[in-house]
Amino acid sequence: KKIPQLLHDFAVPGAAIAIIENGEIVLQKGYGFSDIEFSVDDNKWPEREVHHGPGWERLGDVAMPVMQEIIKKHYPTGGEVIRAVAASLTAGGNIKAHTDLHQSFHCAHRIHVPITTNPKVWFTIDGRPYQLKVGEAYEVNNQKQHSVTNKGGEHRITFIFDYIPPGSLADGQQGKGCIGYKQL
Repeated sequence: KKIPQLLHDFAVPGAAIAIIENGEIVLQKGYGFSDIEFSVDDNKWPEREVHHGPGWERLGDVAMPVMQEIIKKHYPTGGEVIRAVAASLTAGGNIKAHTDLHQSFHCAHRIHVPITTNPKVWFTIDGRPYQLKVGEAYEVNNQKQHSVTNKGGEHRITFIFDYIPPGSLADGQQGKGCIGYKQL
C-alpha cells in the first residue's frame, strides 16, 4: 500500500520492484504505468481493463498498425493486446538475467520490434545470445531466463507488446513453438 502512495506523492507514473533472496527473484511487481505504454493492471489479473500512459498519444498512431500487421501475419486474430511499451536501454546499460513471473506471461506472446540498436547489443535467452535487427519482429519466451547488455555508445530502443490470442487465456498457453526466441 505504501508504494502506490509514494508514486502519487512524488508524481512518478510507475515503478517496478524485485525482491531477490539467495540470488533468486521471489517477488516481481509493477506499480502505476510508464510514460509511453498501455497495459492491464497486473494487480487485478485476470481482469483486463487497459490503461493508457500519457505518452501513448505519441506512440499509439505508429504502434497500432505495426501490432495489427504482426498479429495478422503470425497469430490468430481477435485476441487482445494487453501490454505495449517503448523500452530504452541506455548506452552501457544492462538488464540483469531474470524470468518474468506474472501470470499473464503464461498465455501471452511477447513480441519485440527493435527501433534502434547497435552491434554491441546482445539479448540473451536461456544462455544463448541473439542480436535483434531493427524493424524485424521477434517473439521472445519471457518464461525463460533472459537479459540484455548494451556495450555500445548508443541507446537501444525496442517496441514490446504482449498479445493474447482468442482462447489462450483459458488454455494458459504461451509462445506455442517458441522455445526461447523466433524471428517472425
